[in-house]
Amino acid sequence: MTLPLLIFGACTGTFLAVIVGIIGSYRRLGFGWTFLISIIFTPLVGLICALISPRAAGEQNFGCLGAALVFIGVVIMCAITYVAALALGVISLAALTI
Repeated sequence: MTLPLLIFGACTGTFLAVIVGIIGSYRRLGFGWTFLISIIFTPLVGLICALISPRAAGEQNFGCLGAALVFIGVVIMCAITYVAALALGVISLAALTI
């Protein structure tokens, strides 16, 4: 029961690290370093490093569109993880009620 959950978590973490790496590719830090930071630490730390890094020369400013897309992606991945945990029986609805 825990092996599929571990595989799903590893795939989700890697997917989020790739998304953060793509965001970092438009920054001076670049895709590789942002992806590596996201894998070693967490995708959230990689995202913070990517957003702190200055923009690459000649890049357009897209405002908060990138941050909004990342936020929506994280919310969707959390929802998928929650549903998968419910389906695998890792957590139960009865334990979540007050």
